Amino acid sequence: MLNDLTFGQYFPANSLIHRLDPRLKFVLLVFCLVLFLFFNNNYYTLGLCVVFVFLVLLLSKIPLKMYLKNMKIILPVLLFTAVLNMLYVKTGRVLLNWWIFEITSDGLNRALFFSLRVVLLILISATLTYTVTPNDLSEALERLLSPLRFVGLGSAVHVLSMMMTIALRFIPILVEETGKIMNAQKSRGADLESGGLTARIKALVPILIPLFVLSIRRSYDLAEAMECRCYNGGKGRKRMKQMTLHRRDYLSLLAVLLFSAVLIYLFYTSKGLV
Repeated sequence: MLNDLTFGQYFPANSLIHRLDPRLKFVLLVFCLVLFLFFNNNYYTLGLCVVFVFLVLLLSKIPLKMYLKNMKIILPVLLFTAVLNMLYVKTGRVLLNWWIFEITSDGLNRALFFSLRVVLLILISATLTYTVTPNDLSEALERLLSPLRFVGLGSAVHVLSMMMTIALRFIPILVEETGKIMNAQKSRGADLESGGLTARIKALVPILIPLFVLSIRRSYDLAEAMECRCYNGGKGRKRMKQMTLHRRDYLSLLAVLLFSAVLIYLFYTSKGLV
């Protein structure tokens, strides 16, 4: 299961999405998330969002199995949310009535709609981390928040971007360390997969403690390495690679704006199905 966690990992490829400016990709991601959340209330807008996300996945040239691994991780939460939606909505035609549970057509409709919308949000978010390196993502965030230096928050912006870079880099490392610790405990006879909820929680203790110790040790090593290299924050630091917008960036921005215009039009003209 831990090997299926690919969020936060960069996947190198020669695609249009990879070549876009990281700042533009970050802004477009936030913009698309807002559109998906607030201007997506029927199956017409949902269908348009599905087509848009599918085109983005194709243009990224990232294997579909990379995205499916992320979906496998959140599948239990997705199913739990869908069940709650089915049982919560009581309007519409009754499809199933058993004991205290009642499933209606509106409840099933809402569960399907919101599940698909969550899937789209996860897919479009994963595209950013797959196509942008942690260093470029950190630099893009720092550039976007650079106007805050005029109010005395320049150093805080750099610290925030550095924290995000370190966090993204440590995700695959911690996943790998967790797998090693679990294999080591299993080789010593630890039972991590059987028993009730209490037994499984207790079985996590021999995993979490070594993982916590290793994380602290790695943080100390990283701090010493940064100190040995005379790292003193963002003041006076230069960038080896300068970010500039190209023609493909402007065309991509235009395409997203056209998509948003059509989506908003369908949002206000189509009758809500959910």
